[in-house]
Amino acid sequence: MRHLQITVALLSVSVLLITGFAWKQFDSFSSRLATAAGLSLGNGEDGAIDILLVGIDSRTDAHGDELSDEELEQLRAGDVDGTNTDTIILIRIPEDGGSAAAFSIPRDSYVEIPDDVPGKDWPSNRKVKINSVFGSTRHQELVRLVEREGMSHEEAEPRATAAGREALVSTVAELTDITVDHYAEIGLLGFILLTDAVGGVEVCLNNAVNEPKSGANFPAGRQTLDGADALSFVRQREGLPGMDIGRIHRQQVFMASLAQRVLSTQVLTNPTALNRLSQAIQRSVVLDSEWDILGFAKQFQGLAVGDVQFETIPVVSMNSWSTDGMQSVVEIDPDQVRERIAEVLATEPEPEEEAVPDFGFDASEVTVSVANASFIEGLATRVSDELNRVGFSEGEVGNWLGRPTPQSKVITADASSEAAQAIAEHLGGLAIEQDTSLEKNQIQVVLTTRYDGPGAEPPPDSVEAAEQFVAGEGDAPPPPMTADNPGPPCID
Repeated sequence: MRHLQITVALLSVSVLLITGFAWKQFDSFSSRLATAAGLSLGNGEDGAIDILLVGIDSRTDAHGDELSDEELEQLRAGDVDGTNTDTIILIRIPEDGGSAAAFSIPRDSYVEIPDDVPGKDWPSNRKVKINSVFGSTRHQELVRLVEREGMSHEEAEPRATAAGREALVSTVAELTDITVDHYAEIGLLGFILLTDAVGGVEVCLNNAVNEPKSGANFPAGRQTLDGADALSFVRQREGLPGMDIGRIHRQQVFMASLAQRVLSTQVLTNPTALNRLSQAIQRSVVLDSEWDILGFAKQFQGLAVGDVQFETIPVVSMNSWSTDGMQSVVEIDPDQVRERIAEVLATEPEPEEEAVPDFGFDASEVTVSVANASFIEGLATRVSDELNRVGFSEGEVGNWLGRPTPQSKVITADASSEAAQAIAEHLGGLAIEQDTSLEKNQIQVVLTTRYDGPGAEPPPDSVEAAEQFVAGEGDAPPPPMTADNPGPPCID
């Protein structure tokens, strides 16, 4: 089971909205957003907000305007307009403040389109790849409106596109047994714009890559990608373990890094960067017309710093064939998909509150400052919160400005101090250093990268290459992955 702050390209939309970057200029921001009307959506009556996030292989922007030649060249995807939805994620956010969950659906999943969707013009039980549901329905509805009802192409286009979106919403709802409450869509250009808006995103590769179909051509090791390179990075399938599953893992790791970048002070406190983000969303994102974005942002603003549990739906086979034997498809069992989703969404018991140790003295009389001498963002804050939880008074929290130190330590005026010894033991057996310039009831804690006591996070190397999760084949889900690691994990 994988844990991310925010997942895959489209979840960046949620990250940006819930951080509240556009609140001060909300009227101007929202008036320029592209919207999708007429979708059959729920209203959260099941106690959660369920959002369908879709990445579309489009050569236009969110408003249907053609891209410039320079922008088309950045896509590295040819000049033939596409309507495949190659990224499909269903994210569920409980209204009670519980952990969110996101379910990624492989693009080649072989599914049935429900009979009651507008624009469906083929027999029941005919199955298609889920990434073609939008495009095939849109095409058939466009033909029907133009040839049978005599509409002009310009008149028919919006209705046909709406039919494609409705078909995808219904298909995902049928597959997962979850009613979709909101819809968000982003094209290829949007991914480039969002990445460039934050000044690029860091990734790390185990080996050099040169894959012409996606345009992915990167050296091994850590590197910062601009928007065009980032798009190639997450679109690559050829040469990756599991093809589609390998690409999904690429997207997960990239989005963890993008989320970390978006949530960094370099972006959130930078008016120029926030303005670029606003412009990128306005040009590249489509949201359903019933979505109260400001209300959503205020209700779920804590999500940006909380975990989102990420799952790829279980598959029966990655190498199956369509019923006509003409296409390679991903075989899935809807019952297994629903069972897995229900299992993930099952209410987890509240964790027991940790006991507060009895130190034998009044900890509140001791003020503890915590300094971060590592590159792990938020480490000092987490450890300070832990010390405050067990009774110590909070001192200054920030980065270590002293000389480099090889180990985490507790600095005190008196090395025999009960408080210093208690803190050192509580934090996992830290070294104690004496500094007589400190006041008697003041203690300084310094944390290095090697610190692994209370408040520490899993090391960055805990994330390894993804293994495909295939039902019945015994593959274990990959280990935890978070967006607040000090750097992205190295992957294939």
